[in-house]
This record gives sequence, C-alpha cells and structure tokens, in this order.
Amino acid sequence: MIRDLEKPPLLKVENLTLCRAYQANPATILSDVSFELGRGEILGIIGESGAGKSTLGYAVLGLLPAELRQVSGEIEFDGKSLSSVDVLWKTIRGRRISAIFQDHTASLDPLMSVGAQIEETIMALDGSVPRWQARARAIELLDRVGITEPRQRFGHYPHQFSGGQRQRVVIAIALAGSPDIIVADEPTSALDASVQKQILKLLRTLVDETGVSILLVTHDMGVVSEITDRVLVMRAGQVVEQGLTAVILDAPRKDYTRGLLAAVPRLRISAPSPNADGSGARSSDDGHGGDTSLTVQGVSKSFSRHGFSLRLGRQTARFALSDVSIQLPYGVITGIVGESGSGKTTLGRIIAGLDIATAGTVTIGSNNFDVSKSGHRTGLLGRMQMVFQDPAMSLNPRMTINEILFESLRFGAQMRADQTSANVQAMMDRLGLARSLLSRYPHQLSGGQKQRICIARALLARPQVIVADEPTSALDVSVQAEIIKLLKETITEHEITMLFISHDLAVVQQLCRDVYILKNGRVEDFGACDFVFSHSSNPYTRTLIDARPRRFSH
Repeated sequence: MIRDLEKPPLLKVENLTLCRAYQANPATILSDVSFELGRGEILGIIGESGAGKSTLGYAVLGLLPAELRQVSGEIEFDGKSLSSVDVLWKTIRGRRISAIFQDHTASLDPLMSVGAQIEETIMALDGSVPRWQARARAIELLDRVGITEPRQRFGHYPHQFSGGQRQRVVIAIALAGSPDIIVADEPTSALDASVQKQILKLLRTLVDETGVSILLVTHDMGVVSEITDRVLVMRAGQVVEQGLTAVILDAPRKDYTRGLLAAVPRLRISAPSPNADGSGARSSDDGHGGDTSLTVQGVSKSFSRHGFSLRLGRQTARFALSDVSIQLPYGVITGIVGESGSGKTTLGRIIAGLDIATAGTVTIGSNNFDVSKSGHRTGLLGRMQMVFQDPAMSLNPRMTINEILFESLRFGAQMRADQTSANVQAMMDRLGLARSLLSRYPHQLSGGQKQRICIARALLARPQVIVADEPTSALDVSVQAEIIKLLKETITEHEITMLFISHDLAVVQQLCRDVYILKNGRVEDFGACDFVFSHSSNPYTRTLIDARPRRFSH
C-alpha cells in the first residue's frame, strides 16, 4: 500500500546523526538520515553490511548501545518525539513498536519452551488476558507463522527447532502485542525460498488487514521486490536514494544502487537440454579422475516425539534424517538444499562430528567413521572445519577478532606465531574487511562482518573438507558475490572439498557443481545443478524453484 501523502506519517525520522564516542576520534555511524513511514506501509531499508541499517532500526526502538550518542536530528512516532528523555518506552516498545531481530537464537530463552515465551509475552503486554486464552493465542500464532503441529511444538525448546523455525517463532512473538510498527531486521534471512514466500505473504496480509506498518531491514533484493512499497538505500550511514520500490528497482538514479542490483544472483532456468537418454541428470566426474573425498552412507537420525518421559509404553520416533547417502567429489563444492526443518543442518553437524546419528558411516579418503558414536571418540571431530549458520553464537565474545583468527592458524594450520600476522591481514583484505576490525570484539561487528570472520577462520585452518552452513545468508548481495568468487578460487587453489548448505538456489547454482535436495530428512532429488534447476521433473524441486522471486530468475 502506498502512503497517502495528505495524512501525517506514523513515523518520521529527520536529519538523524549518530556517533560512536571513542576517546580520541568519534566515528559517525549515521549521518543526516531522513525518511517517513506511513500507516499500513512497508518500507525496505537496503544496503551493504555496515551501512547502518540495523543501527537505524535500533534507534527507532530506543535500543541504541551506550557507546552511541545522538548528535542531532529527531525521531517522531505518532506525532510525539522519541528523542525526549521523558519517553516511557515500556508503554511503547512491544505494545506499539515491536521488533523481529536478525539473531533469532539470541532472541529466544533456551530454558523456556517457545510456547511459554509467546504466552508470557501476551500476558506481559495485556495483564487482563487469562493464561488459557494466552495459550490459545500462542498456538494460533505458531500455526499462523507456519510451525507444523503447533499444539505439540508449543512445549518444545528453541534447540529443538531449525534455524528457520526459530525465526518464525520470533515473528510470532513480535505479532503477540498487535503493534502499530514492526521493525524487522532480516526477518527471512534464515528461511528457504518457499517458507520465505509464506512469511512475506503473511506480513503483507497483516499489513493489509490490520494496518500495521513495517520497517524492513534487509540485504535481500528478492524480499524488497516482493513485499515493500518504498525503498531506502543506505551506504556508510547515509541515504543514497529513496522512492517507490518499482522505480528504484527498474530505474535507479545512483550508480551504487545499480551496482547492488547487478550483484544479485540470478537463478538460471534455461540451461541446455540434456541428451535424449537423460544423461546430465546425474553429475559427471571431472578432474582428479572422479576421486571421492568424502562419502556419507546410510545416515539416520531420530528423536523421541515426547523427549524424556516417565510414561510406560512405546514412544514413536521422529526422523530428522532417514537413510541419507551422498558423495562429495575431491576439490568440488557440493550443495545441500531444502526447506527449513528438512535436515540440512543436522546432516552437516553429523558429518563434522558435532552430532551423533542413529546409524550411518562417513568415509574420508580411506578412513571410515561410525557416526552413531561420538565424533570425539572416533576421531571424526576436528577432521574438517565448519562455518556455522549463526555467526554471533560461533565467535568467542571474550576474544578480539585478531585472537580468533590467530587461534585458527596456530591450531588448525599448525603455523608458527611469526607467520600468523601477515596471513591474517591478507585474509582480511581478501574478504573485504578493514584491518582495523582486528582489534574489535564480535559484538562490535555487523552480522555480515561476523559471518565473513567465520569464513576467514575456516579458510585459515587450511582443512581438507569444509562444511558451510548458510555461510552467505547474512551477507549483502555485493559482498555475497565477492565471497562466492573467493570460495571458488580457494577450493581450486587449495583443493578443498566443501559441503555447502543453503536455501538460496541461485547461490548454490553459482557456487556448486552438484546439488542434493532434502525433504523431510530424505534425499528427494540430486544431480548437476544446471540440470536439476532447469530440467528436473521432481514436484518438490519445482516447488522450491517456483518460490523464487521472478524478477531475479531467467
């Protein structure tokens, strides 16, 4: 919905400037930022990692860290200033302005069931709601954001959900108070294409039916094209341009915006047809004589539906993985694709020796490992490096970036102390990270910067195999393109084998030679990327492809 310019805006930010107050040289984080958000409108904020997108959202929420101070400007909500010291945030935050944060893991209490957390939020925002009604509302919200079996999953804990499912729970919590504005910081970054489409449709429906406004912070141009009414483009804390979404995407005025659009990965769905006998449906071996670096055979992983229980009788098991077998060719990047909850991350963690399977084996070269036993006991743990889906949770908050990377070189690559500094600085340069970040701690970096540090840590260890779980999901499109190029070059140069787990089909097609499609813990489809994405007749594969934004497919 496009805002009626004759009506006053619900949110108005005017000439906002924020600085990080260091002892000697204050750094400007936001500079003279101005925009308006109308009722029932979705405004997208896009830009590279570190552009100030999330900081702007925190300013609207009144959640700026103490190290940031407002130098000038004004933030008005419903005609009232939010910059005043007299603002009672407890009457606004959660009730009238809610948030969906980028880091879904940190947003959820690991000691409470997800249902209890939604229920608690509902009762905290409205003390008159009885517990039974809050519980019913919580189950309704879980169902509305796409959590299957919401009554059963009500009592489950965050660690029992996949990354995408946890993000949906966070969205449900944000909706609990029926707010006027939702500040959504990368709300779909961890979701596969089909679930992302459902969530975007849900947010659009909420806007149209309730009149809620959404300030959508994202680096995903597909999300911007699908849902936003207007777009604000940011770079280095400044507004580059803003306007109607269709105008910005079709006829951007600034070179920077044109560069962002050019960097968006496109899904190619018109590759040359395979031979009449169907050859091409399965990947052909090339290089190294078709050697296999890693083989996964018959891996299964089951969970009790009720977890720990004192009830007598047999409990039924739910399979996260069921008889999964894959092969990773030597020096090749192989993709794993599937919806949230399909078992992608579970498979990656088992292969890396971090989780125990119910059954199955992993073979690396001539070494066989029983993955139904602890990876520490069998020696599988430590044989490869892993880039985790959640960068904030995989970096030690007590160590500087330099210490984190130094540790990887010393213990992973077995490099002497006098050799580490030059290698760390070279890797920072290759990943487009300023060397000044080496003295910072993880919490002082943006989400995209943290993810690049995780990639650097894995590459510096010089492993034979890397398991990468959504390594580009937190990156803006321009940096994502650079990372894809870097990963390709590194695989070729160092002959590293990689298992690349992602929900982004276009990124998988650009980066991987082969792909496996997982559904409900089983291999649903597999083959060469170009064949699978262009010619596979598998209904599930076609569903994933059809969920991609059409603007960025060709």
